[in-house]
Amino acid sequence: MTRHIALISLALLAMPAFAANHDAVVKAQLEAKGTPFTIDDDGDFQITVRVSDKRTQLVWVRSGVESTDHYKVREIWSPGYRAPGGDFSAAIANDLLERSNNLKLGAWVKQDDVAMLVIKIPADASADALDEAIDLAAASADAVERELLGSDAL
Repeated sequence: MTRHIALISLALLAMPAFAANHDAVVKAQLEAKGTPFTIDDDGDFQITVRVSDKRTQLVWVRSGVESTDHYKVREIWSPGYRAPGGDFSAAIANDLLERSNNLKLGAWVKQDDVAMLVIKIPADASADALDEAIDLAAASADAVERELLGSDAL
């Protein structure tokens, strides 16, 4: 019996750490909307959104919540551009700034060599609001990828 308990304990310790770190509310919301997802090592939700018959777009819903004194926000991320040499040209950076100005939600940010669309929504947003933000992120990021890279790799 003691050996059996020890084996169970070892198995539980070997389970991926992210299993306890994901946001259960977001998981329930995605499941309620029928959105397929995986949970990555950080506990974030990775979603592949079909934006057309021939194109898909990666989107992440962060499990962690960012807070200020009066706000709690959740971030939705989607990559749209990867710089070949790591640095963005002035033309690309200006293009992304102009696109940010025209977005209803979100803005483009630079993470290493990737332009990432980041949409921030209230942490307690409804499943419908989360679903809409995911779709907006996917559509905007896919448009940038298609126009600037001509690919469907992100």
